[in-house]
Amino acid sequence: MNLSDIDPADPTRDCSRCPRLVAFRDRHRAAHPDWHNAPVPSFGAGDARLLIVGLAPGLKGANCTGRPFTGDYAGDLLYATLLKFGLAEGRYRERADDGLQLKGVRITNAVRCVPPENKPEPSEVKSCRPFLIAELASLTQLKAILALGTLAHTQVLATLGLRQTAYKFAHQAQHVLPNGLVLADSYHCSRYNTNTGRLTTEMFEAVFRGLLPVLA
Repeated sequence: MNLSDIDPADPTRDCSRCPRLVAFRDRHRAAHPDWHNAPVPSFGAGDARLLIVGLAPGLKGANCTGRPFTGDYAGDLLYATLLKFGLAEGRYRERADDGLQLKGVRITNAVRCVPPENKPEPSEVKSCRPFLIAELASLTQLKAILALGTLAHTQVLATLGLRQTAYKFAHQAQHVLPNGLVLADSYHCSRYNTNTGRLTTEMFEAVFRGLLPVLA
């Protein structure tokens, strides 16, 4: 597939590709009319050198605030790390209007709508893939992709038409892809992973420390 031929449009607010996600979204629109409750757009400028790909919006995080990784613990760790390494500026305040700016970074999700129990079905991941294809096509200065978790890793490879067995997920791994991009892996910065010790702050920061030479 030629990425340059893909329509770069984001999903519309009432995207109907995934019936289960639409029904879940509609229930929360009725219960919380002040929340975003719609596909969450990417965050960051189009001249990004690094694209960070997560799983899906959190129910009370991005689904509420309308910005990826904003309003939940995963965002606390992600944005603190970006600020520490000079990849963001300002102050993260868990809301989309906090004025935080990314520097050479863009953040998106493999699935743009919040799924029940934070578990998208395979058909929903596939249905949302055109938006990641469009995302990659639009980022002409991209040098690296950071996949947060196994699903994001496999979705990036599927988007690029690459074999999963050739690039196995491993925390802090870096894979040089045929198109010259570097695909880096990290365990997802979720509260579950940090509470269980699977991912520590030091481990997460090591991923970004390893990416800085790639982004230079």
